[in-house]
Amino acid sequence: MTEETPGFDEKPDVPPSSPPLGEEGPTSAAPEDAAQAESADKAGSAPAGDVQDVALQAQLDQARSALNERTADLQRLQAEYQNYRRRVERDRITVKEIASANLLSELLPVLDDVGRAREHGELVGGFKSVAESLETVVAKLGLQQFGKEGEPFDPTIHEALMHSYAPDVTETTCVAILQPGYRIGERTIRPARVAVAEPQPGAQGAKPGSEDDAKGAAASDEESGGPDEG
Repeated sequence: MTEETPGFDEKPDVPPSSPPLGEEGPTSAAPEDAAQAESADKAGSAPAGDVQDVALQAQLDQARSALNERTADLQRLQAEYQNYRRRVERDRITVKEIASANLLSELLPVLDDVGRAREHGELVGGFKSVAESLETVVAKLGLQQFGKEGEPFDPTIHEALMHSYAPDVTETTCVAILQPGYRIGERTIRPARVAVAEPQPGAQGAKPGSEDDAKGAAASDEESGGPDEG
């Protein structure tokens, strides 16, 4: 006997059946799904844009705050620098005046000798040229001479070496300049040494008092019948 090998029953190829009427297949459902996905993307993108705008605004505010702080720091540094420059310039002028004062103080005795020689008519010849050159140089350095006869006495710039009374003055007055004073700018190197005169004590009230005394004496003589004869 011949044995038959069991096998699979072969079925004929059957084309897929079309969907029933009224039902859409996969092809017709694709546009609707795409539209829903696009609307979902749009709905999700709007909140993301708002968040990004808020973040950018916060960064902008932070940058503005930092800029204001840096501007304030720059203005403060500029003001401090200007104050520093003014202080340095003031100190430089002060140091220059002190150095000039120390130098010119050593030359004051020489200038005094020149002044005395001029008063006595001894400033002649080459000595006169040297003296004038010296006075020109010290004047360029800012040295100024002060002190004149007849000016009111000022204890801040005058030094009284002699004192007297005079009837023709109404206040303490410099009547003689014994040594001129010198200064540089507002700094006094040496006060002017002067002789001063004050008003005569009781000079203004003496005359009225003497007249009253004379009138009183005359009245007493008349009352008594005249002066006593001795």
